[in-house]
Amino acid sequence: MRFSTFKFQVIILLLGLAHGQLYAQPTPPEGKKWIIEKSLSDEFNGSFDTNKWSKSTWNYKNTPCEMVTQNAGVSDGNMWIKATLSEKDSLWFKTARVQSKSKISFPMYTECRIKAANISAYTTYWLNNGNANSRDEIDICENNPKPSIAAQTKIRPYTLYSQYFIVKNGVTERNHSEEQKRRPDTRNLSDKNPAKGKKWNEDYQVLGCYWKDSKNVQFYINGEPAGSTNSKQDFSLDLNIIWDLWTGPFDYLGGLAIKEDLKNSQWNTMYVDWIHTYKLENIKN
Repeated sequence: MRFSTFKFQVIILLLGLAHGQLYAQPTPPEGKKWIIEKSLSDEFNGSFDTNKWSKSTWNYKNTPCEMVTQNAGVSDGNMWIKATLSEKDSLWFKTARVQSKSKISFPMYTECRIKAANISAYTTYWLNNGNANSRDEIDICENNPKPSIAAQTKIRPYTLYSQYFIVKNGVTERNHSEEQKRRPDTRNLSDKNPAKGKKWNEDYQVLGCYWKDSKNVQFYINGEPAGSTNSKQDFSLDLNIIWDLWTGPFDYLGGLAIKEDLKNSQWNTMYVDWIHTYKLENIKN
């Protein structure tokens, strides 16, 4: 029986290596183990699972974005969100948002295999619950591989904007200045990391978030630690998992998308191959 188990583990290891990448959750605390949270995990091998995910049509303010349900779906083993050009003068960036129906709190770990759209827009993967005046938010992935602001083309395509917000009664706490300076850059990753030196639209990467406790969050790129945060206030809300694709006339986004780029079906879509989310459970015996 032990030999059979060993053989099985070897087979799994070889399959992972053959696939080109091998991922593991962070080491759980002593006496704990990770178990899958099925309501927040999906291989996206079938159709869009309406038991797990919904399509939100809430729009960002002061942007040309219009969230529509038809611009997100599941096909060919991926959940996708695409941006298309609308004939509307003010809301010409037609896009979508996918949000979990379940919520989760710390301690937890979530990771997804994601590829950015090749347009000047934020491809996102984040956790949120609340509104502008009262919310907790953890941004795992905000990246723009093709900024329309020329001065940002040498930095932003390689940078992952991972951060947090705690907003109570309209007062915002976000990353400390030193944490902001340590944003992960793919060019600074270890040589063994598949994302080393790549722009976010070039290939799929596994981005992860270990929400350890009420104040600490650790981020990962393909299993490699890639930035962390430590808040002053406590995170106090259960959060939804969200993906969306959006643009706006702001420096912090990299600039507005180019309208012609939205007509290119090879560029205008972000993809999520899978998402795995875990929670901790006591080890028995």
